[in-house]
Amino acid sequence: MEANGFKIALFTCLVIALSIYIPIYRIEFHDGTYSPVNRTGEVRFSDPSPFDEDFMFTSTAEDTDQSYSLHYDYYRDSCPSAERIIGKSIRDVYETRPSIAPNLIRLLFHDCFIEGCDASVLLDTDVAFASEKEAPPNLSLKGLDVIDEIKSELENECPGVVSCADILVLAARESVLMAGGPFYPLETGRKDSVVAFKDFVERELPSPQATLSEILARFATRGFNEQETVSLFGAHSIGITHCTFFEDRLYNFSGTGKPDPEMNPGYLQELKTKCPFSASASSPSQSLGTGLGQSLPASDDSKNDYGMSSSGGNNDGVIDLSYNNEGGDENFGTRYYRRLLQKKGLIYSDQQLTSREETEMWVKAYASDPQLFRRDFAMSMMKLSNYHVLAGPLGQVRTTCSKVLPMKN
Repeated sequence: MEANGFKIALFTCLVIALSIYIPIYRIEFHDGTYSPVNRTGEVRFSDPSPFDEDFMFTSTAEDTDQSYSLHYDYYRDSCPSAERIIGKSIRDVYETRPSIAPNLIRLLFHDCFIEGCDASVLLDTDVAFASEKEAPPNLSLKGLDVIDEIKSELENECPGVVSCADILVLAARESVLMAGGPFYPLETGRKDSVVAFKDFVERELPSPQATLSEILARFATRGFNEQETVSLFGAHSIGITHCTFFEDRLYNFSGTGKPDPEMNPGYLQELKTKCPFSASASSPSQSLGTGLGQSLPASDDSKNDYGMSSSGGNNDGVIDLSYNNEGGDENFGTRYYRRLLQKKGLIYSDQQLTSREETEMWVKAYASDPQLFRRDFAMSMMKLSNYHVLAGPLGQVRTTCSKVLPMKN
């Protein structure tokens, strides 16, 4: 009798455990590809899964009651074509304007890093607040017109349903795909902020001259560890940057009147031909506080064979961070880390990732293992896209991304 009782108790425990285990897992894996449960089938799943089969994804939405948390296929009933419309719009724009990919990845970062992924970066100045777009680090943000076009199409399809915050995170994900990066699943249901945070922008975004300590501290306050921070920097393998943001490394590093001694000598000479000495190089370059995003203001300007163009005759050259797509799309991210190990990091804050063992180990890992990078980058982008979101009764769904809806009495 005791043996039978033990078996019955064991069986009961097993049933209870399974009843908890099965609903928790919300990502299904089939034949090396992956798809979120209840997806509409409109998103491409061509990449092998970057996740281990024991990986469990849960929302990291903060400050929301669980009943209002994000979830997959949020618009299944209210706007079933939402993700298809967003994906197709980005793919169509990318065909004629490939710079849209780094534009939107940068736009996402500049939104999420300042008080969370709530589309506050899209707001125009209002009587109650100043626009984040007017802060110096955000003056060169691009891609807002594309977000507005997508929003307009969705308003025609499903008025007042799809938030600007969800449009931005989904558009950035499609941009990563277009640039050769990995797909990553995203939950939806974000709401839009009713205020902007201009004063936070310059104070919180790490500058191009930031030290590693400063970089890690800024990311740590948002819950990102060293590995996640290094993986996010891999987005710097696409887009462009201006000579202004690194010319002091070529001519007057730390006010010494000499180049940065840590820079690869051959690379230094190459950059000097593309970024000739200018008056502004005689003193350390002024930080615009643009940090991670500053290396991603992708330009629509034409470029020569060296990935450089001139801007407005002010002798401010432009460097293509992909180096004409060095290594092809499959080297999205990887080429960035390989260049850091060769001391060819363009921006000072980039090269800082090799200045300590705890970050250099990940630079080396991603330089040698593209699949590891793709997996970690996907997971970090998921985490970034879910940072400090608004959901349920918090926030609103704007009908125009640049304007807050009038408050109801």
